Amino acid sequence: INAEYGEPVAMTTDPRDSELLNSFTHKVPEVKLIIAYRTMESLATAIAKDPRLEPTTRYIPMKWTTFDDGFPNLRLEKVSELRGRHVIFLADFLDRATIFEQLAILYALPRYLVKSLTLVLAYFPTGTMEREDEEGQIATAKTLAVLLSATPLTCTGPAKIMIYDIHALQERFYFGDHVIPLFFSAIELFKKELEKNFDKNSVAIGFPDEGALKRFKRSFKGYKVILCIKVRKRDGKGRIVTIHEGDATGKHVFIVDDLVQTGGTLLQCKNALLKCGASKVSAFVTHAIFPKDSWKKFVVADNDPSNFQQIYITDSCPTVADMLREQPPFKILSLQPSLVNAFQDYL
Repeated sequence: INAEYGEPVAMTTDPRDSELLNSFTHKVPEVKLIIAYRTMESLATAIAKDPRLEPTTRYIPMKWTTFDDGFPNLRLEKVSELRGRHVIFLADFLDRATIFEQLAILYALPRYLVKSLTLVLAYFPTGTMEREDEEGQIATAKTLAVLLSATPLTCTGPAKIMIYDIHALQERFYFGDHVIPLFFSAIELFKKELEKNFDKNSVAIGFPDEGALKRFKRSFKGYKVILCIKVRKRDGKGRIVTIHEGDATGKHVFIVDDLVQTGGTLLQCKNALLKCGASKVSAFVTHAIFPKDSWKKFVVADNDPSNFQQIYITDSCPTVADMLREQPPFKILSLQPSLVNAFQDYL
């Protein structure tokens, strides 16, 4: 440092070191580099081409290959460009078999002197296992949070982890101090679609349980709200969904929740709403999981009023979204505009 003027003085002739020094003193535009797991590449490319981020955002390809024994053989392309840059890593943990290789990249990036690191993990897959109700249960949400918290510090501090509609907000306390969890919601994407295409007076918002009601009700001010709950059958064998509060008569009801697994609860809610007079039923869920092709139970004959009219999902789980993109009644809402807004605000 020049003691008289307080300005940094380069003590190297390596042009890459000079570029790194200049980037930290804001003498060049702030450049964002995007790296993505193979299933997130199309989303990463779309984000990099967004006019709100160009020309300071670029997508850097990666080689995701394996050795003969099946273990990852990974390579970062253009690694010299990482130094002094804001790096965004779009990950996809839906398939547990791919988590190890993505963690390997996540842990490696700070060691290339990136200026900051932002992990986009839109779907936090162990979020529904966030508590231990009895002795012997394992809260795997905590386990995954610990693995992510092991991310090394960057030149400017902890890495940021962006998660959409995590199942329980208190899971933020599972993360350690070496990372900063940032929780976002895709509800605004759905609201824009709702306001654009439907008359507010003919619509009601349904919630499949009290947890979803408490979580999302404040986002739908001015809409009529309906709460569904599960009650035990009179014979004590199993449970059924019934309307606990609200009037569905003549309304197009949109069921809102954070995720759908096999879809059993959604179907029961739909049937209960139609039975209570709803004219139509649609749904929005941020994360569509659908193990064992359970989405197929939603694909039935056209023009049947007892079917779901539309089921909105995001591309937080890209392999599922790609499979359902041309499959009625599903409609995909991309996280791209929400992510671009977040990058503008937080990077």
